[in-house]
Amino acid sequence: MNRFIIFFVRAILGAFFAVLLTRFFYPDTNPVYVAGLGVFMVCMAYFFEYLRKNKKTS
Repeated sequence: MNRFIIFFVRAILGAFFAVLLTRFFYPDTNPVYVAGLGVFMVCMAYFFEYLRKNKKTS
């Protein structure tokens, strides 16, 4: 898969889980916070991918 498709899948999943989590735990949350959580989740996915690819195998 190319990078755009991977980003698209991560963005969709990040948005879905951000809405799911905020509606479950904080039903009256501002939509800006939901979007922020989605962006944070996508950024964390890329950060953990970076850590996984650059792991030193000693």
